[in-house]
Amino acid sequence: MLVLAFVLGHVLRRHKVYYLPEASASLLIGELTFLFQVFLCLSNSCFDLDYYHTQSGFSLSPKPFFSNFGAIVTFAIFGTFIASIVTGMLVYLGGLVFLVYKLPLVECLMFGALISATDPVTVLAIFQELGTDMNLYALVFGESVLNDAMAISLYRTMSSVRSQASGQNLFILVIRFLETFVGSMSSGLDIENLHNLECCLFVLFPYFSYMLAEGFGLSGIVSILFTGIVMKRYTFSNLSVDSQRFTAAFFHLISSLAETFVFIYMGFDIAMENYSWSHIGFIFFSILFIVFAR
Repeated sequence: MLVLAFVLGHVLRRHKVYYLPEASASLLIGELTFLFQVFLCLSNSCFDLDYYHTQSGFSLSPKPFFSNFGAIVTFAIFGTFIASIVTGMLVYLGGLVFLVYKLPLVECLMFGALISATDPVTVLAIFQELGTDMNLYALVFGESVLNDAMAISLYRTMSSVRSQASGQNLFILVIRFLETFVGSMSSGLDIENLHNLECCLFVLFPYFSYMLAEGFGLSGIVSILFTGIVMKRYTFSNLSVDSQRFTAAFFHLISSLAETFVFIYMGFDIAMENYSWSHIGFIFFSILFIVFAR
């Protein structure tokens, strides 16, 4: 809606259309979009932008990333798959011998998929401070981002298996992973320079690719990473010098704010939550199982 409003305002000014003010055009866009959402029964959908991964993809040096892409995909796909299955099976076996709270096998595998996708923000920040080898940084960063697609595919597949028994579980797993992983990368779109609107559109387009991926049930994190990479390669050089400075500083600023906000929010939640310690054994042994699986 913001992109459409900015572009429409630019067109109205360029063609000197004064009978429709920009504010009225924006208001009309909002009303029409809301009615369209209601018509499609999508008014309950909610999207949230991960500017941290936009900044990561935007500032990432592409050469180490793509030169190690085979290893990154191996870690992200097979590594996450192995860690998920091993963690889930250990939790299930732990329940059988009464080490942890007993859960059904499918729910244990869902837990394994959910908990095995790591996002080592702190480790990567330390890597940057220490000037770690770019290949090592690319491996850790790439695996941490791309394992999101694998985890989502596993979790959704196990969830569907729990809700309805099917003999095509392995086939569904492969199809859903390819759908999530390939679709997430391909939804990272780009845009041409529109001069006065370049900064606004440059900042808003990652949001568009994120919502596009989430709307199709894909991984917004993977989509927004490749959006940042593509925009850095093909769009950033088309911006004016002032716009380049602004967008680079903006993404760095909003990335720091988003990352800090997440941890502050987690701190508030930890302090305010009412915890039940009746399953302390499940927590303790799950941590051991996760470390062993990784």
